[in-house]
Amino acid sequence: MKAVILVGGEGTRLHPLTHDIPKPMVPVLNRPFLEHTIAHLRKYQVGDIVLALSYLPEVIQKYFDNDNDLGIRLAYAIETSPLGTAGAVKNAERYLDGTFVVLNGDIFSDLDVADMFAFHRSNKAKATIALTWVDNPCAFGIVETDSDGRVKRFIEKPSPDEVTTNWINAGVYILESELLQQVPPGSRYTFEKELFPLLLKLGEPIYGYLFKGYWLDMGTPEKYLQLNCDLLLSKTKSALISSLGKNEVLSGERVIIHPSARIVGPTMIGSNCSIEQGVHIKGPVVIGTDCYIGEGTIMEEAVLWKAVNVGRGTALRRCIVGSHTTISNNAQVIDRTLVGDHVRIIGNERQRG
Repeated sequence: MKAVILVGGEGTRLHPLTHDIPKPMVPVLNRPFLEHTIAHLRKYQVGDIVLALSYLPEVIQKYFDNDNDLGIRLAYAIETSPLGTAGAVKNAERYLDGTFVVLNGDIFSDLDVADMFAFHRSNKAKATIALTWVDNPCAFGIVETDSDGRVKRFIEKPSPDEVTTNWINAGVYILESELLQQVPPGSRYTFEKELFPLLLKLGEPIYGYLFKGYWLDMGTPEKYLQLNCDLLLSKTKSALISSLGKNEVLSGERVIIHPSARIVGPTMIGSNCSIEQGVHIKGPVVIGTDCYIGEGTIMEEAVLWKAVNVGRGTALRRCIVGSHTTISNNAQVIDRTLVGDHVRIIGNERQRG
């Protein structure tokens, strides 16, 4: 099977965490989020993946061209202007034939792609949409289906009085390539507002696949932090990295930990890190490569990117710290899910570095 991962377009920055990296490339357990998605697809024998790129495509191309043996064939379809979700897939049409799967590049799930594909085939569907249940569907697109799973109606971002179901579009589709004939080339066009409603009017068989597993849109810093913690706590699993045990501490190469430091898992520590005396780390915590944790620092429920320098006597709780950030002695970074890239924290004040 072939797949298209929608990496480009609007909403691809985890604003304002960083200005120079697409959201699907932010580190999750010290590996780019997109790499976790590719590993998940590979588990289901997806052999060809097209990355539909727009925002900072060179960052993604450089990483995957230079640094990885993915075990799949990778191609790129780059937008020169925003094309929307369906338009981005249309832009990749030259790589597609037959049946293929489409995934939004900022969604993490443990969806069984093979089972969804079998559902698609058994119903002789032209399009199958993965549906997930949420408590409040107003920020999403709800999908009404009949008892057989055939789609009856779409309501994009309904008001509370329009809500008729809590099953929402989960951002994973299995499609027949002939449907792309309905998408105008070079134009902004979406699955959610244009293509799927059009197919419904044309009487094409569209089905909803009810998915009850783990699903998270990491579109906010809070959700991004939650994803890292959920993976460490084994609330979900990545095909890329083995789950950590409840109290496990996983360290990379050339990590120096002072004997007096207390580290409680689940905690992941990248290579070339130094952790000084009296440090107390209570997982879930992720520490990126080349980080320095000063004497007496306390860390709980935190994600540090690479090359973070933490001064002595500092408290880090429920926070994200961007790459190349320096935190002064005795600073308090608590309940702050956002510390920007290349920032200097002095006391409780931030300065752009």
